[in-house]
This record gives sequence, C-alpha cells and structure tokens, in this order.
Amino acid sequence: MDSPTWDHERAAWDAGHVVVAGVDEAGRGPLAGPVVAAAVVLPRDLAVGKLTDSKRLSAEEREELHALVLERALALAVGIIAPARIDEINILRATHEAMAQALHGLPTSPHVALVDGLPVRGLPCPHQAIVKGDLCCVSIAAASIVAKVTRDRLMIAIDAEHPGYGFARHKGYPTPEHYDALKRLGPCPIHRRSFRPCREADKVTG
Repeated sequence: MDSPTWDHERAAWDAGHVVVAGVDEAGRGPLAGPVVAAAVVLPRDLAVGKLTDSKRLSAEEREELHALVLERALALAVGIIAPARIDEINILRATHEAMAQALHGLPTSPHVALVDGLPVRGLPCPHQAIVKGDLCCVSIAAASIVAKVTRDRLMIAIDAEHPGYGFARHKGYPTPEHYDALKRLGPCPIHRRSFRPCREADKVTG
C-alpha cells in the first residue's frame, strides 16, 4: 500500500505558508445522512504509520488512526451538512459548504488548505486542489480519517433513532440491504430526497 508523503506540505511551507491544513470529506455518495468534512493541521513530519485514504482501511485501523490524529494534531475541526441542506443546494455545493465550515472552525485561519479532489468554491483561505490527495498527502489523509470516523459514528447513532434501515452497517450507502429497506419502509427524515432512489421510494410508499 502506497503511503502519503509530506511533499505537498513541504512545498507549501517552503513557499512561506506557515499554517497548512489538509481537508477532505466523507459521505458524498450515500442516500442518507450528512456529508462531513474535516480540516486538520498536523505538526511537521509526524509519524503516521498506516495513514492513507480512509476507504483503504478497516474500521479498527481508522479508529486507531483517528485517535492518533486527535492526540497529535495542532488543530482540527469538522463541518457537517444535514440531508435537508443537501437537498436544498445539491451534494457538490453541500460538500464545499462542509469544507468551508471545517476551515472556519479552526482556531487559526490556515495560510493555505490542501484539498482532496478538484478546486472548491467559497473556502475562507487560499487552497491547492490535489486529485487523489488522500493517497499522496499526509494532511489530507488525516482529514479523510477524521471525516470518515466522524460520519460513521453519526450514522451508528442515527441507526438507533431510525431502526430497520441498517444504517449502522451500511452507513447510508446504496447497498442491497439499504435498497430493500427503502422499498419496504420508504424514506425516513435523514434520507436525501433529491437522490433518485429516495424520490422513487417516496412515490411508491407515499
């Protein structure tokens, strides 16, 4: 498994950017639940072990790395955008809003943010977009872990509030179990009604 490096952070530091934040999101694809973004500022050259894209790790590995990042990060914040807001503005804009919210939540505004994926509108500081950044950039990989673990924990809590859908297992993603529950029960308040499977299930059960 390839490990992220500090190359992007070092380039930013060399360019005079003292505070460098990694930013990533979790939850663009699910049919239910919020989209979550994290912004993380790490100390230089922190030993990060198995740190990589959160999707490549087991739940146990993510929890272990999440604890490490929370313990060692110089600053950390998350942004959480609810399903109703996703339906209102669309998932792309909601993802950008979550990233901006996370950056606003940091105690000090970063001089630059290293963001996974494509350029983002509306961030409160300059940023560099890095395609597959969670695989090659340590700060983005750390943000990926924080966003994923935060969202998974939220979905486990939501499962207790809306039983029968299996949210604790599939975390709102479009799995066969989730599709079957949608057909049987229809959408619940945390489903994204603007997503086609939820709209179609709403018509059938409504």
